[in-house]
Amino acid sequence: MTLLGRLLKNRRAGETHTAWNLPNLQGTDQLTLTSQDFGAGATMPLKSCAKQIGGADLSPHLTWTPLPPGTAQLLLVVEDIDVPLPKPAVHCLALIDPSAAEHLEPGALSARQPGPGVRILRSTIGRGYHGPAPIKGHGPHRYVFELFALSTPVDSAATTTPIDRARPRTFLSTVTTPVLGRGRLTGVYER
Repeated sequence: MTLLGRLLKNRRAGETHTAWNLPNLQGTDQLTLTSQDFGAGATMPLKSCAKQIGGADLSPHLTWTPLPPGTAQLLLVVEDIDVPLPKPAVHCLALIDPSAAEHLEPGALSARQPGPGVRILRSTIGRGYHGPAPIKGHGPHRYVFELFALSTPVDSAATTTPIDRARPRTFLSTVTTPVLGRGRLTGVYER
């Protein structure tokens, strides 16, 4: 695996195609997203990494600054922007009811037992939180946690595919509700 990582060293998805840069998810107010488990730009703990590399696939604690008035729903996107693919891999996609959750406890993004007010959607890898498991020797991977405060619930938007079955990139492109604020936190992991 180390050889593969070295061969793909210069291939990285980058930020161009992240949810953060989609025209429909732009917002003016900035939220501050933090975690008790890691700081901005710091190494994510092993417990938040994938089981196949010795982690527990436990989504990290997340908290955010007060939401803009009129926030009806939160959209959380977790992306690996250093994966050697044309677009970042979505490690988790969730809708959060801000009246039920003022923060997320560790494990709240579990597909089997999501936290209060958390609705898990389909990601690139499956459902629920999937922790870092970068290719050995590929170098550090950045995992970007992006939080968007939406003015109306996504459920009320007209879509051709039910949101629970939509592919992540398709779903993200169909979000048309105004973004009242957004924030992001980046964690790093390398093998």
